Amino acid sequence: MTFQRIFALGLLLAISSTLLAAPPGSITDESKVPPYTLPDPLVCQDGTRVTDAKVWREKRRPELLHLFENEMYGKTLVGKPADLKFVVREEKKDARGGKATRLRVGVLFEGKEEGRQMEMLVYIPNDAKGPVPVLFGLSFDGNFTTTDETDIPVPTHWVNGLFEYKTKDHVASEAGRGIHQSLWQYDLALSHGYAVATAGYGEVEPDADGHWKDGPRGLAKEPGPGDWGQIGAWAWAYSRAADYFETNPRIDAKRIGIHGFSRVGKAAVWAGAQDERFAMVVSLESGGGGIALSKRTFGETVENLSHIIRWFCPNFAKYAGKEATLPMDQHELAALIAPRPLLINSAAEDLWSDPKGEFLSGLNATPVYRLLGADGMAIKEWPGTTKLVDGTIGYFMRPGPHNVTLEDWQAMIEFADKHLRK
Repeated sequence: MTFQRIFALGLLLAISSTLLAAPPGSITDESKVPPYTLPDPLVCQDGTRVTDAKVWREKRRPELLHLFENEMYGKTLVGKPADLKFVVREEKKDARGGKATRLRVGVLFEGKEEGRQMEMLVYIPNDAKGPVPVLFGLSFDGNFTTTDETDIPVPTHWVNGLFEYKTKDHVASEAGRGIHQSLWQYDLALSHGYAVATAGYGEVEPDADGHWKDGPRGLAKEPGPGDWGQIGAWAWAYSRAADYFETNPRIDAKRIGIHGFSRVGKAAVWAGAQDERFAMVVSLESGGGGIALSKRTFGETVENLSHIIRWFCPNFAKYAGKEATLPMDQHELAALIAPRPLLINSAAEDLWSDPKGEFLSGLNATPVYRLLGADGMAIKEWPGTTKLVDGTIGYFMRPGPHNVTLEDWQAMIEFADKHLRK
């Protein structure tokens, strides 16, 4: 990367940080956060208290899943398609300087090349003995932006145009090759014995209005007010990745870790709540509508999110400016991942994503983790910028703005080494 490109990226991130730190009409001052009350994740809707794992699994957990389905993300209307098919389009055994075998895998949702699909980019360490754990996350701009390898094709699907990657009409071009490789630390993951994989979220469903028929939501009836939005569609794609991993003997499908950044982080957390095959979940600044508390009304609020209600189910819009009436909050979404490991990554300048609210979500999910025999959050006070705070719910906050950095990956790998490799 040239000095000019590094300078331009730094300038853009500084501008982005300013915008994210003080969006119009949002609260970014802790002294101005109004009082709020969080629902108790261990109290059922009929008022009875959850006292053991059986009641949690059979009664309270289904209640909470239903609340998030009906009031926020929408009900997922399609499971694993009967015609789902995987096609290995390429296998390169000497990728990344001989460190890995690289696969390009077509995940055909309708079982045919001309149907709805996503292409996964998968790296498996060549020196591994036996099946390895895998880390999977969706990207914003397609597989070719995550690496500078020249033989990854430029995709034809819709791409976002994240940070300094400026596209015309969301069409990918050669200018995007490797532009986001700093967000994808493949060699670090491989050196620790992990397979690592991604796919472009815009191929699953474009992040724009009027595209519900183009992705998995088009496999079902038109979504109603309590049915899945785009976050639900992207979360669904995480589960289809898990379906593929179960077919690859070089990958340990019982040790799948998923991660996501920003709006894709919202999808990753929702995927982890629904699909218990995921052995570890990592939220990378998923913010409001992700892991940050909604009732705190700090940074990104339901009012802000209601302007992009296509991400959620239409029912969610009724809580704009009325967060106190929400029958659930994001600490209960975190609790739905229990007792599996959950890592919450925040950034100090990313006030829009509410770092403290992200931490408090994990803290208030801790009673559920402890009920189920895990330790949850290891500390009780928000530490601010910190090294990885380990626990079954981990927390890490680095300096800087809304982004994914080497530090984030180092924290994720450290957390995975302690929890996913067991």
